[in-house]
Amino acid sequence: MTLELWNVGLVTILVLLGVGFYGLLISRNLIKMVVALQILAKGAILAMVLAAKLQGWTVIGQSMALTVIVADTIVAVIAMAMAVQIRRHCGTLDVQSLSNLRR
Repeated sequence: MTLELWNVGLVTILVLLGVGFYGLLISRNLIKMVVALQILAKGAILAMVLAAKLQGWTVIGQSMALTVIVADTIVAVIAMAMAVQIRRHCGTLDVQSLSNLRR
């Protein structure tokens, strides 16, 4: 059995998406949720690059991936800053206890 590049890429994409979704479903900590979202985004970026490579649009796929990486990094930095402020203000990063603040 010969493993081609797109087969390895597809398995990697599925693993990254699976780990990201699993992390979002299991974790109650805000920082762990941000990390899980980052893993999920990296799987989506890899899927875009692989799809562009299979269509022969390598340069377009790479430029889209770079744009998504920049936007994703900005979102992660803002989310981490918000998590730090929530920890300072509320004393916890547990999503369950933070949702009780509404009541």
